[in-house]
Amino acid sequence: MKKFILLISSLLLFIISCGAGNSSSEDSNKVSVGLSISTLNNPFFVSLSDGAKKKAKELNINLSVVNASDDTAKQTSDIEDLISKKVQVIIVNPVDSDAVAPAVQDAIDAGIKVIALDRVVNGVEVDSEISSDNVLGAELATKYLLELVGSSADVAELIGIPGASATIDRGKGFHNIADVNLKVVASQTANFNRAEGLSVMENILQANPNIKGVFAHNDEMALGALEAIVASGKDIAIIGFDATEDAVLAVKDGLMKATVAQQPDLMGSIAVETAFKIANGEEVEKKIPVEVTLVK
Repeated sequence: MKKFILLISSLLLFIISCGAGNSSSEDSNKVSVGLSISTLNNPFFVSLSDGAKKKAKELNINLSVVNASDDTAKQTSDIEDLISKKVQVIIVNPVDSDAVAPAVQDAIDAGIKVIALDRVVNGVEVDSEISSDNVLGAELATKYLLELVGSSADVAELIGIPGASATIDRGKGFHNIADVNLKVVASQTANFNRAEGLSVMENILQANPNIKGVFAHNDEMALGALEAIVASGKDIAIIGFDATEDAVLAVKDGLMKATVAQQPDLMGSIAVETAFKIANGEEVEKKIPVEVTLVK
C-alpha cells in the first residue's frame, strides 16, 4: 500500500512539474513589452494604461507597466530596468521629451525597439510615434474660445509640464490663434496638475481682473482653474484638453465650455498593437496620428 501511495505521489509530482515547465516555456515565447508611463496620478494616463493592458491581454503579450510619477530621474531608472529585463519593445510616454532621450538611446543601443506615446522623444529616432495632433486640438479649442469671448478679449493660458512635447504643441496651437485675435495677459505653468491649476488661477485672477477666457493645456488644470473662478464669482469661459470624465461632466453641466477629446484608451491600445507588429518583424508607420475632436 505504501509503495502504491509513493507511486501515485511521484506521478502527481511529475505531472505538476511538466505543467510548470510548459507554462514557463509558453511565457518565454510571448512578446515582451515595457510601458514607461509619465504618471498614473491623472485620469488621462490611467485610461491610456488601461487601453494598453486590455490590448496586451487580447494579444497575449507580457506587458510591464512602470510609473514615473512625473519624475524624470525615476523614468530614466524605469527604462534602464526594462532594458535589463530584455523586453523586445519599450513604449515610452515621456515626462520630459529632452530628459528621457539618453535612456531611450540606451534602449536602442541594446537592440530594443522604441515607440514614443503621446509625447515625442527629442533628438532620438524611435521606431514609431503615436500621438494626437496637439497643435490642431489647441487651435480648435482657441478658435472656439475666440467665438465665446470675442476679439481682443483678455485671456489666460495654463501651461503643462515645461519640456513635454504636449506642452510645446498645445502652446503652439493656442498662440497660433490667440496672438493674432486675443490679448494673452497671463501664461503660467501649473504642470498638468489640478491643485496647481487652482493656485495659479487664483494668482492670475488677482493680477488680471478683466479676464474673459482661459485655455488650459489639460483638463486637470482646467478643473483646478474652475474652482478658483467659481470662488471668485466671475463669469469666465474655460476650455481644457483631454476629455476626462470629470471634464466632460463639467462641460455638460455648463461649468466648462469645452474640452478636446484625445481617446487615450485607443492610444494605449494602438501602441501595444504597434509594439506587437514590430516585435514580429512587421513594418509600421513612423508617425501614427489619433483623431481629436472638440467636446462642447
